[in-house]
Amino acid sequence: MHRVKLSDHIVLLLGSLFMIGPVAIAFLTSTHDAVEIHREGLQATWGGHFLDTYTDVLVKKGGFTGQVTGLRMVMNSMILGVGFAVGKIVLSMLAAYAIVYFRFRMGTFFFWVIFTTLLLPLEVRIVPSYEVVQKLGLLNSYTGLIVPLLASATGTFYFRQFYKSVPDELLEAARIDGAGPFKFFVDILLPVSRTMIAAMFIIMFVYGWNQYLWPMMMTTEEGYFTLVRGIKQILLVWVGSQIPDYNQAFALAILAMLPPVVVVVVFQRWFIKGLTESDK
Repeated sequence: MHRVKLSDHIVLLLGSLFMIGPVAIAFLTSTHDAVEIHREGLQATWGGHFLDTYTDVLVKKGGFTGQVTGLRMVMNSMILGVGFAVGKIVLSMLAAYAIVYFRFRMGTFFFWVIFTTLLLPLEVRIVPSYEVVQKLGLLNSYTGLIVPLLASATGTFYFRQFYKSVPDELLEAARIDGAGPFKFFVDILLPVSRTMIAAMFIIMFVYGWNQYLWPMMMTTEEGYFTLVRGIKQILLVWVGSQIPDYNQAFALAILAMLPPVVVVVVFQRWFIKGLTESDK
């Protein structure tokens, strides 16, 4: 018995080291000078340039226009991640609420139409989506970045399954108390959906935060660049004998990891509970 527990812990420890190792190497490498990284490669020791590197990354103006900062890119990524998460959750909850509780004709058909959009990932429909955004004049705007991708088949599916598991007695009690559709949604469904909302927030926030292709297509002004795109821009400065700022690129990569990690850690219990809980 003790051998089994020891072996389980060893496997978990090795798995953790395997996952954390590259992150630790990236962080340690970011504390070295760019020339040293270019000459010697990845580093597994402390370089002593932590404060200088991360200060430059966050507050020093740079880019092709010399105006964008790391803090600006962090803000853009945060706006994109939170906008995606909140918008997708609101639309998914409303769509699932209509499908489950209004029970209109062809409601199931419309749900499966929404669900089949999972077969059309962003990469497949990015050209027509770009054309629509461009004709609406929404390029280089937060509206153009967020609104076109708010519809979520995944969120609608999960909230639909969640609402179908809510006891009918709650609906009957609400009707007896004279609650209308809006009051039932706000006063009853929203409170019991907190764990599902938390689970969906994690998924959608990470999805929005890690977007690269869509922001690259929708933005040409550096003021709207996200962290993920900012890393790529740093590595594109190799001109002649100029050495890319590898240390800053690694620093941006570390900064790009932190918010999703914090969100997952904070909402971890609710995330697991929201995806596994069935008894309401």
